[in-house]
Amino acid sequence: MTDDPERALFRASLGIPDAAASCHTGVVDGYAIEGHVPAADVRRLLRSRPAVAGIAVPGMPLGSPGMESPYGKEPFTVLAFTRAGTISAFSRHPQ
Repeated sequence: MTDDPERALFRASLGIPDAAASCHTGVVDGYAIEGHVPAADVRRLLRSRPAVAGIAVPGMPLGSPGMESPYGKEPFTVLAFTRAGTISAFSRHPQ
């Protein structure tokens, strides 16, 4: 893990749109993973291998992995994005 002061440029190089930006950026088997994405969604991405650049959870929604709270959960959507700028829903939580 590294803290990159040029993270916005790094995100852009991975095809992550500004609308999907969050606090953590990683690459798993060629896919960009941005934010507090549930592990089950990463596994699904790697199994299905869709034609996307990656998946993201914008912001830091309560109840997402690492954002557990005694105040409850808020629904959130995991987004899929392409390098061409297309954004779509990959999954919704809670389901």
